[in-house]
Amino acid sequence: MLITIGWICVVLGVIGIFLPLLPTTPFLLFASACFMRGSPRLSRWLHLHPHFGPLLNNWHQHRAVSTVVKRRANISIVLSFAFSIYIVPLLWHKMMLIVIAATLLIWFNRLPVMESVATTQEKQ
Repeated sequence: MLITIGWICVVLGVIGIFLPLLPTTPFLLFASACFMRGSPRLSRWLHLHPHFGPLLNNWHQHRAVSTVVKRRANISIVLSFAFSIYIVPLLWHKMMLIVIAATLLIWFNRLPVMESVATTQEKQ
């Protein structure tokens, strides 16, 4: 069951690379957690993956995200909540979404920024 959920999260994370409103990072973190408990081999594969590995290792080792991840996440959060606020009809729903968005943005932007080794090497 954990392996199946992990694969679903990997697929959703990959789709999120191409769809701006679908977040990649949370799905990959959840896939990582599922694979850690369900399959050490898949967990190792995910953490050694050239694209996903640096993001996951940065989070697991330092509880930090890169500036690229932070920028993309902020844009996605603002756009998705703005769209949701626009389409919901009730004022109290709009207010609730504003509070949730503000809380999420405050929490997320307080996370430390640490460039992963792969990102640093790409810039050189």
